[in-house]
Amino acid sequence: MPIDRDAALGADPSVREVGWTRRDVLLYHLSLGAGRQADTDPELAWTYERDLQVLPTFAAVAGQGVSAGDLPAPGLNLPGIDIDLRRILHGGQAHTVHRPLPASGRARIATRVAELWDKGKAAVIVLEATATAPDDEPLWTSRMQIWARGEGGFGGDPGPEQPAHRPERAPDAVLESATTPGQALLYRLNGDLNPLHADPAFAAAAGFDRPILHGLATYGTVAKALVDHVLDGDAARLESIAVRFAGVVVPGETIRTSLWRDGDRIDFVATCPERDDAPVLTHATARVRG
Repeated sequence: MPIDRDAALGADPSVREVGWTRRDVLLYHLSLGAGRQADTDPELAWTYERDLQVLPTFAAVAGQGVSAGDLPAPGLNLPGIDIDLRRILHGGQAHTVHRPLPASGRARIATRVAELWDKGKAAVIVLEATATAPDDEPLWTSRMQIWARGEGGFGGDPGPEQPAHRPERAPDAVLESATTPGQALLYRLNGDLNPLHADPAFAAAAGFDRPILHGLATYGTVAKALVDHVLDGDAARLESIAVRFAGVVVPGETIRTSLWRDGDRIDFVATCPERDDAPVLTHATARVRG
């Protein structure tokens, strides 16, 4: 049986220890476009180890970058779940940081299947990971939605309806983040070496005209834009961010983020203006401190 719901939800969390250094953080920020205009704005808070702050979305790659060495082949080793990896999509991502992330450090990450939804023609697997610092204090909590095509029908809750929240007024701000043709080649050094982001022949076989940008690179780029332009450049003020991946970005295209702020909540949508504002990130919210 490809999916055993009870086994998946009842399994003990898998636990791993990870570590990272300032090099990993610097590479992550550079791969999101930090310092691109270094002649006029080197963005030292993102690009220089002195007084370095850490974008909260770094949690998505912590322990996977240049300090980790060679990584094992990608896989989905989950109790009760035996599915074709070629049929899965990264459907959504959320992070909540419980305190500012250190520029170098270690964490213990426990991952479990938190939800398993039967959509009929597909299954949605929700992985929850909690990261704890060596002092046993929480660092971050993440939730990843994996859409597994053709794996539904195992029986179970279809999951909640989650309509996008979009205020009926003009956006409070519209931010534009340029990407570069080689950005995916740099971002993949954070740990995701999928050839879809580097090899034109592989991308063509997957139905794309050319390699595409990682969804998590778009996620991080938008988070950086929110910090830079809405939160006065203070990464510690971004408490949480959650998105649903709705489309791809080709390296070299622009990411346009329209946002609406209501107190400590920001609703936003990211689109690609070069393709008639085709949606890229939807069902997107952030929570801010202060």
